[in-house]
Amino acid sequence: MPLSILDLVAIAEGATARDAIAASMESARLADQLGYRRLWFAEHHNTPNLAASATALLISQAASVTERIRVGSGGVMLPNHAPLTVAEQYGTLANIHGNRIDLGLGRAPGTDMMTAQALSRSSAEPQAFAQSIYDLQGWFSADGTAHSAPIVSAVSAGTEVPIWVLGSTVNGAAIAAQLGLPFSVASHFAPDQLDAAIRTYREMFSTEAPTAQIDQPYVMAGINVMVADTDEEARREFTVVQRMFLDIQRNRRRKIQPPVDPETLAAQGGGTNPMLEFTAVGSPQTAKAQLDEFVERTGADELITVTYAFDPAVRDRSLELLAKTWF
Repeated sequence: MPLSILDLVAIAEGATARDAIAASMESARLADQLGYRRLWFAEHHNTPNLAASATALLISQAASVTERIRVGSGGVMLPNHAPLTVAEQYGTLANIHGNRIDLGLGRAPGTDMMTAQALSRSSAEPQAFAQSIYDLQGWFSADGTAHSAPIVSAVSAGTEVPIWVLGSTVNGAAIAAQLGLPFSVASHFAPDQLDAAIRTYREMFSTEAPTAQIDQPYVMAGINVMVADTDEEARREFTVVQRMFLDIQRNRRRKIQPPVDPETLAAQGGGTNPMLEFTAVGSPQTAKAQLDEFVERTGADELITVTYAFDPAVRDRSLELLAKTWF
């Protein structure tokens, strides 16, 4: 089964966005060498601990330092952008870097409502979202013309950039299914509707829509991963993401914090979080067993892993250990 990576370009305490981006590019080189299928960058705004905001720029840089791995967005939050601009950006990426670019699209703003209003360029309503995807496919088609208006994008014409729909709910799954597009489910932070969403997607999947680009359902499911030499070491390193989610719950805005003793964190109320239900944390053998269990539950066609670390070397070590065990 293919294994992929979602990178949010985390900024550790004491580091800068420049540091985080540089570390992310080093990880991209490593992932390319290790055999991961794709590397996607998320879109977030007004967050002090993440440098993943201008996804197209991160994608271009990562594609420049890699050779094989597919690079894309996980995703572009379409309501924040004019669809034509997205077509032009990703068409340009495909022309520069060839057939390695993916365009994952979501309807959430990826930020708070005040910031979303400042960014807003298109509607998040399902019908408008679907129409935007249809136009994007027109701009990526041979003649580069939108389906709803005679607007041409020469830079994206003929690139056929593959489009994915991102979601975490039954509603998102239904949109992906009705459009006949692959579905990436955000189970790494929104686990509640995972089973229902995947079931809905498979049951409703249609190849009849003009947007359909695959002939059968394809699910990529997200899971949090931290692999280390021992279970104890991995659990300690995983407290980095647990602390981050605890900060979110307590509305504490700060950069990524270092790992702590798991028992200490539990005593502070941050030992468990229902948003982090789906995780693979431990030695290579332990993590692989947890991933196998997740695959059996979801029947996913591909996994996309999310690994936060205070020290970039810890993250790279996790990627390496997992690859050696999985591939």
